[in-house]
Amino acid sequence: MAKRTAGPAKPRITLTAADHEKLSALAEAALHTMPDVARELAEELDRAHILPGGKQRADAVHMGCDVDFRDDTTGRVQTVTLVYPHEADIAKGRISVLTPIGTALIGLPLGQSIGWMTRTGESKRLTVLQVSRPKVEERAPA
Repeated sequence: MAKRTAGPAKPRITLTAADHEKLSALAEAALHTMPDVARELAEELDRAHILPGGKQRADAVHMGCDVDFRDDTTGRVQTVTLVYPHEADIAKGRISVLTPIGTALIGLPLGQSIGWMTRTGESKRLTVLQVSRPKVEERAPA
């Protein structure tokens, strides 16, 4: 089991009831194949404030949203869409919630920062700069 480093307490996160239910099942299913990330996701879910059915906090990272965040170590700003593993496509900026950075982002409110550990054990910190709905891709007529 990974050792936690002492640091600032993690900020409170908020999830929809539907996201919490789906992500709980995903974390349980991933325990055998990706135990470290699955445990980290389960810990995030355990400390989440869950909104009643149908409610969603617009300024908190939720599944399917676009997120602008800053790597506080390098100052680099990135925009990603947080998705379920089967929808992930790094070339399109679609990152899985079952990655260390995806797990760090889920439920995090606008302006909040969180520390997280890369798969190589490097300690990082990120800050959410913007949360928005993804732009709908235009499709050419068939």
